Amino acid sequence: MTPDEYVEAVLDLVERIPPGRVMSYGGVADALAARSGRASARLVGAIMARHGGGVPWHRVVTAAGRLPPGHEREARARLREEGTPLRGVGVDIAAAAWSPEQGM
Repeated sequence: MTPDEYVEAVLDLVERIPPGRVMSYGGVADALAARSGRASARLVGAIMARHGGGVPWHRVVTAAGRLPPGHEREARARLREEGTPLRGVGVDIAAAAWSPEQGM
């Protein structure tokens, strides 16, 4: 998979995350690792920062449930509107986590 194809794969996967659910940066990387040969949460974060404006970027959080850095207020408002389980200043990962195997 070329770097451009990987960017597209990340964005396609993020587009599939249903409202009210989230994936971690590492979860996105892990879900694409077998196809892409890449497994970097940091790379997914960089892709989201550069190219994620057209997808539901607010549904990608850290493994601890922290919201996208620098966009916490907007992400929280969007997640709350979708009914995503929140905890403290982030997302309740145990309740909100989604994986592609679960489908829509």
